[in-house]
Amino acid sequence: MSRNWKRIQPTSLLHALRLCKDYAREKHNRSVERIADLMGVTHDALYKWLATGKMPASLIPAYEMACGIDYVSRWLAISAGKLVIDIPTGKTAKPGDIHELQDILNSAMGNLIRFYSGRAQADETLAAIQSAMEGLALHRGNVAKHAHPELDFGGEE
Repeated sequence: MSRNWKRIQPTSLLHALRLCKDYAREKHNRSVERIADLMGVTHDALYKWLATGKMPASLIPAYEMACGIDYVSRWLAISAGKLVIDIPTGKTAKPGDIHELQDILNSAMGNLIRFYSGRAQADETLAAIQSAMEGLALHRGNVAKHAHPELDFGGEE
């Protein structure tokens, strides 16, 4: 049975390292030996790091790239008390998108008010807050790209 990888949260650095390995095996059919090859390290070294949880920090990006998922970076950020939100790829904003974002933000605020007054459940409040943060992250990405637009190779003339 396949895991729901989006819902899994690592509980330790060792757990995050092993989740990355398991994801690489399940989703990309990559063995520890293949991951090590992609990283440019020996498989013996990688097995040792997976057993001890002591991978050099400079190799974490290569490991996550080889595995295809970022559980280690996420765990490091979350364990330091940071909020981690994937920034969606930008899309051209339409006038209605801003109104939609405003509705999402209003809904999140309403859920939060109801939660603190005992009239809303934690799970529905968390979902509303998550939607609001993701909506803001999308527009954050769009605004950040405004200063450095991507090349449009298939655009209209």
